[in-house]
Amino acid sequence: MDKKQIAKIIREMGIMLEISGENPFKVRAHENAARIIEGLSEDLSSLVENGELINIKGIGEAMARKVETLVKTGELPAYEKLRKSIPGGLLDMLQIQRFGPKKIKAVWEKLGVTSVDELEKAGRENRLADLPGFGNKTQEKILANIELNRKFSERHRISEAWEFAQKLFEGLREFPGVICCEVAGSLRRWRETVKDIDLLVSATDNDKAKIMDHFTSLSDIISVTGKGVTKSSVILANGMNADLRIVSDAQFPYALHHSTGSMEHNTAMRQYAKKIGLKMNEYGLFHENGGKIVCKDEAEIFANLKMEYIPPELRENMGEIEAARKKKLPKLIELKDIRGIIHVHSNYSDGLNSIEEMAKACQRFGYEYLVICDHSKSSFYANGLQEERIKKQHAEIDQINQTFDNFRIVKGIECDILSNGDLDYTDEVLATFEVVVVSVHSNLAMNEKTATNRILKAIQNPFVTILAHPTGRLLLKREGYPLNHQEVITAAAELGVSIEINAHPQRLDLDWRYVKYAKEKGVKISINPDAHRIEGYEDMNYGIGIARKGWLSKEDVLNTQSVENLLKFAQRR
Repeated sequence: MDKKQIAKIIREMGIMLEISGENPFKVRAHENAARIIEGLSEDLSSLVENGELINIKGIGEAMARKVETLVKTGELPAYEKLRKSIPGGLLDMLQIQRFGPKKIKAVWEKLGVTSVDELEKAGRENRLADLPGFGNKTQEKILANIELNRKFSERHRISEAWEFAQKLFEGLREFPGVICCEVAGSLRRWRETVKDIDLLVSATDNDKAKIMDHFTSLSDIISVTGKGVTKSSVILANGMNADLRIVSDAQFPYALHHSTGSMEHNTAMRQYAKKIGLKMNEYGLFHENGGKIVCKDEAEIFANLKMEYIPPELRENMGEIEAARKKKLPKLIELKDIRGIIHVHSNYSDGLNSIEEMAKACQRFGYEYLVICDHSKSSFYANGLQEERIKKQHAEIDQINQTFDNFRIVKGIECDILSNGDLDYTDEVLATFEVVVVSVHSNLAMNEKTATNRILKAIQNPFVTILAHPTGRLLLKREGYPLNHQEVITAAAELGVSIEINAHPQRLDLDWRYVKYAKEKGVKISINPDAHRIEGYEDMNYGIGIARKGWLSKEDVLNTQSVENLLKFAQRR
């Protein structure tokens, strides 16, 4: 059992204890322990084996024993006892936005509600409004959020899908008889949420049956819903569906192209092929007389269609076919192009690690600079920085920078955009930062005009460098506030403000559908992990995927530049 699984169990214990009305200090101890375990850089098994877990700040003796039991046995009697003490449906309610343990406890004790369906029924019958701390508006929001949750229930974030897809891929690609193996579908196109996982394998007829037997017995599969020699469907441990299709090696390139592209892309490609006297489908590329054009890979398919190779991320029928035909596709950005990391949090606000730890980890990842952007004072829930603590942080950054060669920590801030569009600090305070990232964290229930004007006013401040997560969305949990993207992007271009692609897989905001427009307007995009712990640097992969999907090249991205040019960009305003 790894640290992620153990942290999940400890966190769930804290939630169940709160629902059960347990001592708040005990609840908080579990929440803190889960956060600490998740962020450990050391090997958890080694810490347990050497008896060093107890020495970690925030892990008490009793908690250390629980973690030790989980590491050694994979089970925890106290956890199982807690699960049996409360109805299972109560934990399902946690998926409803802004419906936490306290409210769950209230509806369970006062109304006997034990499931999402029962909660919805109570809301429809107007029984939630009379509960202390609820009211009519809360009841309306609960019903709206239940509906939103159902809307998202069949989809999964790209990070979760890739985690399982990689395990399936690794379990298949080295298996005897597998010639080629690829992840296909919307996951290969880097859609931010996906419904299922598509895998494609090429093999000889003699090997197909044994490959299918192997696939349907992989460890993350809990149910087989269909099994054949050329196609099988399974359900994974996270509830996702996964399909494996096996084709001949000769068919593989055509099947891969077909199973990757969106329906609109595939239709447009067939129409284009027909226009130039060819026919294409998942089985091949053909002359008008029926003769097959042999292609060893996707690149040869595009070459025979007299166009550039279209990267999977672009296959959405959003102008890529015409651009490929005219040889005008961009050279898409890669992770190796990023020189510095912008927008991370330290333990000065709500981050897990110290500034020095975040900086050293940033160096290990191969980057040249790090822009620390802790929260501003209005984000009191995130331990936002009052003015005196800013001075202390800046002094610490100066001190740490003296210990580095060829690496620099940049003084940044994630400054709240207040309801009226003002920023959380005076210009005098903002002038003490080298990079100012601004974002909305409060009063999110806005109409399009209010949200747009709020952001437009904020980015007019000459100290603003970057607009972060422009719509505040949380994928599959919270829809972003409505925004006139074109108006905001146009203003950012005129003002010289960068817009962020927040690489955290729950956000991926700016949405890729507007990234291409921002590129066309000349807006510099900053790809930022919004990391609250060292592991958050790995989320840059998702930000790069969204940037590629938005047609971005290295030249379009702010943090592909040197630290000197980043600071020039910030000072230019």
